[in-house]
Amino acid sequence: MEKIKQIFKKYGFVFSFLFTICIIALFHFTRLRGLKIYPVAVNFAIFWLFFSSLFTNETIIQKFARLSEGTLTEPVKIYTKNLTYVWCVFLFLQFLCSVITCFLSDTVWIVYNGFLSYVLLGSFFAIEYAVRTVFRKRNKL
Repeated sequence: MEKIKQIFKKYGFVFSFLFTICIIALFHFTRLRGLKIYPVAVNFAIFWLFFSSLFTNETIIQKFARLSEGTLTEPVKIYTKNLTYVWCVFLFLQFLCSVITCFLSDTVWIVYNGFLSYVLLGSFFAIEYAVRTVFRKRNKL
């Protein structure tokens, strides 16, 4: 089991990349409508990663903050915990939208899952970064 973990740790990106390329190729060269589920699965997995971290001692955002900042102060812990809630809501809405687009036309599915969802994700991250900058200034961090 330890050997498998080491392989995935070392080559996980390669496996993910190849899996994604295979899914894209299958979708492009076949008429498999079931492949519309791929964004649904990815959005749900990311949502679940954030959501499940709410039930641990340290949320995923707190782990990232600790890695970049070191020891976290109490206001930062509260901020990152609340931020995890906000990301969970956003990611769940992304998941729901990807589910809904599965039942709409291919054009709507492509526009949302291939473009709009990324624009929304980038915009949300930019807004969160601006809020974080204000938070750091107010708390002199």
